[in-house]
Amino acid sequence: MKAIVQHRYGSPDELTLADVDTPVPAADEVLVRVRAASLNARDWHLMRGDPYVARLSPDFGRRAPKALIRGSDFAGTVEAVGSDVTRLRPGDDVYGESDGALAEYVSAPERRVARKPDHLTFEQAAAMPLAATTALQGLRGRVGPGQSLLINGASGGVGTFAVQLAHAYGAQVTAVCSTRNVELVRSLGADHVVDYTRDDAFRAGRRYDVVLDLVGNRSLRDLRRALTPDGTLVLSGGGVSEGGSLFGPIGLLLRSKLAAPFVRHRIVALSTSPGAEHLDTLRELAEAGTIVPAVDRTYPLPAAADAMRYLEGEHARAKVVVTVHAGG
Repeated sequence: MKAIVQHRYGSPDELTLADVDTPVPAADEVLVRVRAASLNARDWHLMRGDPYVARLSPDFGRRAPKALIRGSDFAGTVEAVGSDVTRLRPGDDVYGESDGALAEYVSAPERRVARKPDHLTFEQAAAMPLAATTALQGLRGRVGPGQSLLINGASGGVGTFAVQLAHAYGAQVTAVCSTRNVELVRSLGADHVVDYTRDDAFRAGRRYDVVLDLVGNRSLRDLRRALTPDGTLVLSGGGVSEGGSLFGPIGLLLRSKLAAPFVRHRIVALSTSPGAEHLDTLRELAEAGTIVPAVDRTYPLPAAADAMRYLEGEHARAKVVVTVHAGG
């Protein structure tokens, strides 16, 4: 099968289209014929081995990514199932999250795969798993009717889902984004929009019940300044690609954990866990029209390196999707 592989850390130039063996599903896995895959900040972090300190974690290798094939979010059709699989069968249209999604086939644990929302295209469904799950876990139970929410990075992959979810939960949503994305986030349900090229939402004097930081480009002091006295700060910033950093967004997360016991604000360093239960919830929300994936651009599989360049360098709005099998 064709797949996007990488043998050492580096820029998108290290990504190549190659022939590799089609995976064989384990007992608890499903083999999916990939129709589309999407990119996340996690993908460029793994591609570059950035921040450098992350290379000590189990997901990274010292000199190259542990997983040969890039990508994690996918949508497609089940081709085969392992002996222990009970929920899914060949022919099911599904979406989910597993290493190796930028390929014609991916083998994924059943617990990370769910039925695709019926009315969404494969490209739209592929845009959802990691980003929509992060937004769901970051906001569910933390915002509700009458509460105020500030989203830093509202036009990104996670942000576009967060705006829609918060709007559905009844919160007053203030979205921070650049000029070209103002109309996008407003159309998704933002009540107020702050164009960061013109105004600074963290020094305007307004206070919010919840601040959701999806960028990691502000100090902990700035973020807390925007909170009400008993407000909640949720950190899930993926950082901005600068070609290499020692700590990147991990530095902010570490400082927040050190500060948390000594401040009145509640500080949450969000750690998302992929799972079919979250994907099932998201499918219901999508089928009800509560959330609609926003796709910025699509690229064919051979141009996946170009898709990664765009994600890194152009501050992509919403999601960047790679099409794999075009049909049938």
